Amino acid sequence: MKPTWGEKLFYQVNAILLGLAALSALLPLFNILSLSLSSNHAILAGKVTFLPVEFTLSSYAALLKGTRVPEAFMNSLIITFVGVAFNMIFTVLAAYPLSRSNFIGRRPMTLLIIFTMLFSGGLIPSYLLIKSLGILNSYWSLWLPGLVSAYNMLIMKSFFENIPEELVDAARMDGCGEWRLAVQIILPLSTPVLATMALFYGVSHWNSFMNVLIYIQDSSKYNLSVLIQQMVAQSNMMNELQNLQEQDMVLLTPESIKSAGMMVMLMPMIIAYPFLQKYFVKGVLIGAVKG
Repeated sequence: MKPTWGEKLFYQVNAILLGLAALSALLPLFNILSLSLSSNHAILAGKVTFLPVEFTLSSYAALLKGTRVPEAFMNSLIITFVGVAFNMIFTVLAAYPLSRSNFIGRRPMTLLIIFTMLFSGGLIPSYLLIKSLGILNSYWSLWLPGLVSAYNMLIMKSFFENIPEELVDAARMDGCGEWRLAVQIILPLSTPVLATMALFYGVSHWNSFMNVLIYIQDSSKYNLSVLIQQMVAQSNMMNELQNLQEQDMVLLTPESIKSAGMMVMLMPMIIAYPFLQKYFVKGVLIGAVKG
């Protein structure tokens, strides 16, 4: 069907608005990247906007040699990969039985899980619970409270319910048990939703900030988000750099170090997203709509 004049106008206005929204998100990112790759003379002179001026990698070298960024980066990797592994295992274990029509009591249990999306115990009771469990100042305090996201579990449950029941019945007729059915039939067909949920959990763990500040007391266990926030907040950050010679310090400015730190924090997610993008929309839409 040929689009009408009104539809063409709507598409054009929509494209312009979305383009402006995309620029509003990308231009600050380009500015931070340019600051991290520019010389101190160009930064102090105010020449840097959206492209690097007098390209240099001295800021990134300073982060690796003179700060705790490598240590915090490894902490973030541990928090993210172990956390995502636990999240995916227990989300699948929760979503799969609730998606089976022969599971007794699945509706009341689903309603109880939805109830947790509306109400929570609050910050102080949560802190007291973590402390009483003896996992304060350990990464278990970051993994256990959010072991299963109710929202992600419901999306995965809906996806499992959309898998044709005839396929499940055929597997059962061939003698397939529940564990084998889940591992060899259901999960291989659920790659889009699994990749999408892994992305959701991964971004959440990688950007974890408040929970780390609340539950982690040892600064050597801080992740990259907390360390970069502290670097940005410090007014005398140049004095905090260690193991750097005086000639290296001359080539640096606080703005370049802060920008390099923010790029180090953002890059893993920016790199990982394109590999999961093809599953992202399909996983959310199929998991969110039944029928």
